[in-house]
Amino acid sequence: MNMTNRLLDELPESAKTVTPEYVTEWVQHHPLTPIQVDCATAVMLKILDSKCKMYPEEKVVMSYLYDTTKELPGECLDPALHKLIDTARNKLDDDMRFAIYEQRVLAEIMISRPVMKNFKAMIREQGLFGGGYDAA
Repeated sequence: MNMTNRLLDELPESAKTVTPEYVTEWVQHHPLTPIQVDCATAVMLKILDSKCKMYPEEKVVMSYLYDTTKELPGECLDPALHKLIDTARNKLDDDMRFAIYEQRVLAEIMISRPVMKNFKAMIREQGLFGGGYDAA
């Protein structure tokens, strides 16, 4: 069982309102810039590193966002991170935890705090977490 499924299993049914399909549609209506794709990847690293302070249901949604956007071009993060993340999601042993930690720290250095804060504000304001969105 991968990390997203484990997170999802821990949620009460009432918190499982946002689906992967919703996130895919949301991204179609809110195309991410390359730096925002990197932000989604950095959040995935934080989730795997247990440093993400989001609510559990938001972590699930961010996992869906990562899955939806990981094939899109980023701006500054190495695309090879996706293989590392995929491996970590399925087998997070001590060696993998250290590798994820190192990559998370590097991502936080490469993506400024204001950029990450703006990204998180945008996804909340635009309804990623289930508040609905304007599809027009």
